[in-house]
Amino acid sequence: MIFEVWAPRATAVELLVLEERRSMSAGAGGWWRAEVEGAGHGTRYTFEVDGDGPYPDPRSRRQPEGVFGPSAVYDHDRFTWSDHDWKGRDLRGAIIYELHIGTFTTDGTFEAAIEKLPHLVELCVDFVEIMPVAPVPGGRNWGYDGVDLYAVNETYGGPDGLKSFVDACHQAGIGVILDVVYNHLGPSGNFLRPFGPYFAGFEGSFWGEAVNLDGPESDEVRRYFVGNALQWLRDYHIDGLRLDAVHALHDRRATHLLAELAAEVDALSCSTGRPLSLIAESDLNDPRMVRSLDAGGLGMTAQWNDDVHHALHCAVSGENHGYYQDFASLEALAKVLTHGVLHDGSYSSFRARGHGASFAGVPGHRLVACLQNHDQIGNRPAGDRLPITALKLGSGLLLTSPFTPMLFMGEEWGARTPFLFFSDHVEAHLRDTEGARRQREFDGFGYAWEAPNPSDEESFLRSKLDWSEVKEEEHWSLLCWYRDLIALRKALPELSDPRLDRVRVELDPMGKWLLMWRGSVAVAVNFSLDPVTLPLPPGTILLASDDPMTCTETGLHLPAQSLTVYRPTPHNQPQP
Repeated sequence: MIFEVWAPRATAVELLVLEERRSMSAGAGGWWRAEVEGAGHGTRYTFEVDGDGPYPDPRSRRQPEGVFGPSAVYDHDRFTWSDHDWKGRDLRGAIIYELHIGTFTTDGTFEAAIEKLPHLVELCVDFVEIMPVAPVPGGRNWGYDGVDLYAVNETYGGPDGLKSFVDACHQAGIGVILDVVYNHLGPSGNFLRPFGPYFAGFEGSFWGEAVNLDGPESDEVRRYFVGNALQWLRDYHIDGLRLDAVHALHDRRATHLLAELAAEVDALSCSTGRPLSLIAESDLNDPRMVRSLDAGGLGMTAQWNDDVHHALHCAVSGENHGYYQDFASLEALAKVLTHGVLHDGSYSSFRARGHGASFAGVPGHRLVACLQNHDQIGNRPAGDRLPITALKLGSGLLLTSPFTPMLFMGEEWGARTPFLFFSDHVEAHLRDTEGARRQREFDGFGYAWEAPNPSDEESFLRSKLDWSEVKEEEHWSLLCWYRDLIALRKALPELSDPRLDRVRVELDPMGKWLLMWRGSVAVAVNFSLDPVTLPLPPGTILLASDDPMTCTETGLHLPAQSLTVYRPTPHNQPQP
């Protein structure tokens, strides 16, 4: 077989394989090659560059001994797929379920996660979105310290484990989205630098050095990341990618990396005959992110929408510190429900400047919204989740909104387990300072930062879901509520209608109630600690309610902190 590696500035590259040292031949474009008889699937190998090393392959498909060990040849064709009838799944009208493989189950493996798929089928989600699976130092990590980006974390089950998980999801009718990180690499086990100019030479974000997307010799660096994305979609049958913090991608080229990636993925989608989605995490509030390439946009299928999360969180929790300060009013919630974002060029107090642009004309399905996610829970010092009452109210609005809803693992039953930040760095200086670095990251957020040590194994173990909670009455009741809401959303076209200009909101800031109209269906929410009566006509049909409600000649009576979905009789429905 032929071994290849890109090292454009090297004067000599050697391949260590089959207990031999072999000199590699320099070729065009900075690529070095060597042909080795007898090498194949499972063969371990490393490289030395100008006498330094040994290093794993930058495009290693497998790291059986972890990030500091040798690479291993991995033949994708050896895996037997059974998803031949899978035609993919469109993001439009879908519901996403985010999970972390290491904490989703007690065992923390792909195999164990497969056993929980019947739960997700009964919940009726359309996609699972798994947090990054690239190899990381140690045995536990969120995944955003990944290196060897073409490989799969062995503690989860390695490349075959990921394929088995995707295959099982497809058999269950569920698509798979993979979270990938292209704006930086982890600080430990990152051996790209000896091979070439992969980095830009400046801090691109709080998390590390920026990758070289627009400097000298950046063509091949860009291909490194584009090729990585195509690998997951093609060789692992992944249905979509969530691109971490794309605002930290520093690219001044005429064609942005995201646009280049979108074009490549569109071509792959045409050849595979199934839809492939790209979801950007962006805090820019820039509608160009989700506009098509032919309309001058970056071609992303969708983007995460923090504004919806912030407004929902403030409404159900009462918090207003840090970046929540602009979202604390019901007027802010009404605006995000009808306009997609709050900051559409308006002043952002947290940033002390104007922020964003209008999303007018952008369909709501291009905005992935949530009540909780790994960041919004895990970035809290105690990793604490919303209580059940808040989840009932927030999920009622989220799952009847015009956006693409996303749930975070355990949310559907009100899991009491926290989701803490955890890591397992090998180097003492990284391990001992992880907590302090984490605290500096959130300086100015308004938290009294008292967080468990991320390096303690207990922080990881405490974050594992406790599935026995589902059997408790209050948790089972909430799970039924989520199931009912999802079933209602799928049954009533009005609730998945993505046209923001057809959403109407009435509210009473003093009474703390809000009424959202989705066509002929209305969602009434009472955030107050006191019951309220909405002046609605008799004959109203209740479709879903998290608390006993009555509709009389005087209106609809909502108990304290409650939500109902209803439809007035046709002659009483308001006209648009």
